[in-house]
Amino acid sequence: MLTYLLNHKLITSQQFGILSKFSTCTQLLDCLNDWTLSIHNRHDADIIYFDFAKGFDSVSHTKLVHKLQAYGITGILLKLLSDFFV
Repeated sequence: MLTYLLNHKLITSQQFGILSKFSTCTQLLDCLNDWTLSIHNRHDADIIYFDFAKGFDSVSHTKLVHKLQAYGITGILLKLLSDFFV
């Protein structure tokens, strides 16, 4: 599925958290570096945090499955994901 999403440009090749060498820890280090450079260069640094804990609990599973179908995910993979969401 990851290959499909990357090949069809549905996620960036620098997506943190799910790709090799792009862990959430790496993301934090990358952000810290950006913020430090911004402050060092006397630029503003606005930071907004979002908490996606239990994000799939608040999403309509029917709409999510429909969106996956729209992205071209079908067959056994779609069935597996649909069963996972239930």
